[in-house]
Amino acid sequence: MAKFFKRLFAWWDGATLGTLFQIWRKGAKVGSDEFGNTYYEQKGEGYDGRKRRWVTYKGYADASRVPPEWHGWLHHMYDTPPSEEALFTQPWELEHRPNLTGTVHAYKPKGSLANGGQRAKVAGDYEAWSPDA
Repeated sequence: MAKFFKRLFAWWDGATLGTLFQIWRKGAKVGSDEFGNTYYEQKGEGYDGRKRRWVTYKGYADASRVPPEWHGWLHHMYDTPPSEEALFTQPWELEHRPNLTGTVHAYKPKGSLANGGQRAKVAGDYEAWSPDA
């Protein structure tokens, strides 16, 4: 019973029942990514000649978990989905990583409030402006 209510109301954690019904009626699965997100495209004719495209997230809904190639496809930058034709990447490009802000894995430099708020002094340290000086 709890899973039913979660599907009904919890849009931030997977697809709701309304979304699943809409996918069943009007969507065709196109592919999925390494994070388990699933991508769909509208069946039939789209509005203004463009079919609607959307993603259902596996777990928490976070747009930064969409890899660049799927992001480009979702926003009609590419006609062919990455599941059919891999996106060319440059050798210097790094692997996609989701935004970790707000998680335990977030970057916390020395001096941040999460690390006590104190940092070591350096030779050319900041000196506050004073109108009397």
